[in-house]
Amino acid sequence: KTIEFTGALHATVVKQVCLKNPSLKTLVYNATLVGRDADDFSLPKGNTVTIAPKRQTSVNVEFTSRFLHPAEAVLLLISKNVGGIDGATLTFSLKSEVKHIEPTDILKCKSPCYEL
Repeated sequence: KTIEFTGALHATVVKQVCLKNPSLKTLVYNATLVGRDADDFSLPKGNTVTIAPKRQTSVNVEFTSRFLHPAEAVLLLISKNVGGIDGATLTFSLKSEVKHIEPTDILKCKSPCYEL
């Protein structure tokens, strides 16, 4: 699955990944961001995700664009063995696109175009 982050240059975009636990035991995942632009993505709630039995939870992923080129990374969710149960390893592709640029400041200058 691919999660797309679109927004302005230098803006922070937050997306949620919904995870469900259909089993009767608690699942615990260790979340890791890997890839070329993994430093531009973050997990503000931390790297450990716990999902209670028959429940669902969401993982927030933040992206702050620093460059105009598209950023790419992968979100890996690796299950920890808790109580003899392992969940499946989950992977999500993270991609960004800068749609517009907001100016940080506007400067007005006056200057003669030509002088003899």
